[in-house]
Amino acid sequence: MHALKKTSLFAFAVLLGAARIAGAQDDARYYDVLDLHGAPASPDDRSFNIFFDAGAWQGYSLPPVGDRATGFIGPFVHSLGDGQWVGTRFAQLVLSDAATHQAIALAPVESHAAPGYLVRRFSTPRLKVSQIFFFANSWHALAQVTLTASQAQDVDLGVEGRIFSSPSTRLAANGGEVVQTFTKAPSVLTTSLQTGGLGASHVTLSAVGYRIDLDKPLHLAANQSVTVYIDQTLVYDPRTDKPAAVDDTTAWQHNRERWAGYLHGVSNSHLAGVPEETAQRIAVKAMITLLGNWRAARGDLHHDGVIPSYSNPDFNGFWAWDSWKHAAALATFAPDLARDQIRAMFDYQAADGMVPDCIYLDKSNDNWRDSKPPLATWATLAVYRATGDKAFLGEMYDKLVRYHRWWFAKRDHAHDGLAEFGATDGTAIAAKWESGMDNAVRFDDIRMLKNGEGAWSMDQESADLNAYLYREKLDLAEIAQVLGKTDDHAHWLQQAAAMKQLIQTRLFDPAHGYFFDRKLDGGAFVRVYGSDGWAPLWAGAASAEQAKAVMQVMTDPQKFATFLPFPTLARDDTHFSPIKGYWRGPVWLDQAYFGVVALRNYGYASQADAMARDLLMHAKGLSEQAPTYENYDPLTGQGYQSRNFSWAAASYLMLLQGQGATKQ
Repeated sequence: MHALKKTSLFAFAVLLGAARIAGAQDDARYYDVLDLHGAPASPDDRSFNIFFDAGAWQGYSLPPVGDRATGFIGPFVHSLGDGQWVGTRFAQLVLSDAATHQAIALAPVESHAAPGYLVRRFSTPRLKVSQIFFFANSWHALAQVTLTASQAQDVDLGVEGRIFSSPSTRLAANGGEVVQTFTKAPSVLTTSLQTGGLGASHVTLSAVGYRIDLDKPLHLAANQSVTVYIDQTLVYDPRTDKPAAVDDTTAWQHNRERWAGYLHGVSNSHLAGVPEETAQRIAVKAMITLLGNWRAARGDLHHDGVIPSYSNPDFNGFWAWDSWKHAAALATFAPDLARDQIRAMFDYQAADGMVPDCIYLDKSNDNWRDSKPPLATWATLAVYRATGDKAFLGEMYDKLVRYHRWWFAKRDHAHDGLAEFGATDGTAIAAKWESGMDNAVRFDDIRMLKNGEGAWSMDQESADLNAYLYREKLDLAEIAQVLGKTDDHAHWLQQAAAMKQLIQTRLFDPAHGYFFDRKLDGGAFVRVYGSDGWAPLWAGAASAEQAKAVMQVMTDPQKFATFLPFPTLARDDTHFSPIKGYWRGPVWLDQAYFGVVALRNYGYASQADAMARDLLMHAKGLSEQAPTYENYDPLTGQGYQSRNFSWAAASYLMLLQGQGATKQ
């Protein structure tokens, strides 16, 4: 997995005949930022990283290191149940000399994962072969195969694919195409060999796969290249989905143009004390992760969005507060996807303003038992700040207002201007889900209080929830101002000022110098030092004196200034569980990102930079080939839970691009 030298990259591009696009030349620094080699031992094997792009619901990988055969691993079809491998090899070449019928044995030269494609090279003394795998769009996966002969020769060309043999999978031939169907889903996977007029093909099927052969030999002139394409198209539901044919000959150029746009701003990724090359490779890894979890609108998902992690079968949908964080990070390099990520969740906004916890391909699985922390307005404003798209603000404003008001209508039990996390079904578990911090220690002793039909609250007002709602009022004020809604602008500022006073007087404990949740009955503080305590600083709701006290807690090595800083529970808490604690000690990068911004908001730049630097340099493997993880051990930096986690990637990208300072 050695990176190609720049000189060999250029020579390789000439050999392929690939279009050179201004400002988008391949950069060897960004090769293999993630290890994408692997092969599944079973249909549900997710033990290695998979390549997705363009919103596709099918993914592929490079063969394991040492595998000498041509082609790629896959596909993994994410829209079948919770996702499964239906193929073990795609685009494996079968070449023979047309005159002697002797097989041509190809020797592997290089195998790499690059931003937006996989590439493999092979050679013999008389023939060089390249395979570039990429996505033309969310439907079509293409393997571009280029053969270049040093001497004139005629070659018989065939393409093989292997599948996981299963009673639920069926293969059929349709002319020169292979059609794979599934008994438990209407989806159809079609594989074809596109030769651009070089000849027709025929299909041979077996119990374990298929073979597509050209009907006549390819003639290779000396020192000239011939390119063919293997197209694999996944249709989720052919009764409703009708993907257009793709122009194979221009698809590669369009891929390069698209990725040039994504990577254009990578040079803006930096952090004091972190080598520029390291910062930029981590930024590219974050982009690859977010785009790898991008899934196009299918089924009951009406807009594109980003799932939390393809590596975890539990995460095959869109979650609300994940979506807001994804959108804020995507805004700077993939703004169309950022807008759609927000739209996807609001497609399901209820009449009363509620946005559900999560939505799926099949809406019967959507979770309406709770919502998620209110960061939608923050995300929408991030899109506007990155794009200047005033029309998007106009599209979203009324929806955001309804969602904001829903919190106070359904989750303010005492009607005192401060809200509580809660549920629609009255269960404590759904209320904890609504907080996003499912098993946080501060919720160990909650009781549920009924507010009305389908509306319940915990018996405590939460520091983070109310900080988010305060920030929403400021952000709604800014949006109203942009849209020329003068009265609304003044209204939101007035409400924000009143709420800021409530947060400072009700949720800050001067005896302990920290923000805590507070019980409704009697008003006792829930004195658990968690990441929620710095949310008021992130939102700009704390006074300067309060922020100084919180900063001292945040920078205490016995609390939050750990090897990998910002654990979700203070290190000296008796419940601290840094590995398997979930929200009882591991570092979650979204909360860590909020912590860095919190410090910067109040002028503690040196502390913020030092802790942000530790977040990058102490996360094991982050600057090498390891994926981003769902959470990390604050004492060792080891990643745990789901690999390729989107909001971790989003948080790292925002850290590197300096997003998030709050106007106070």
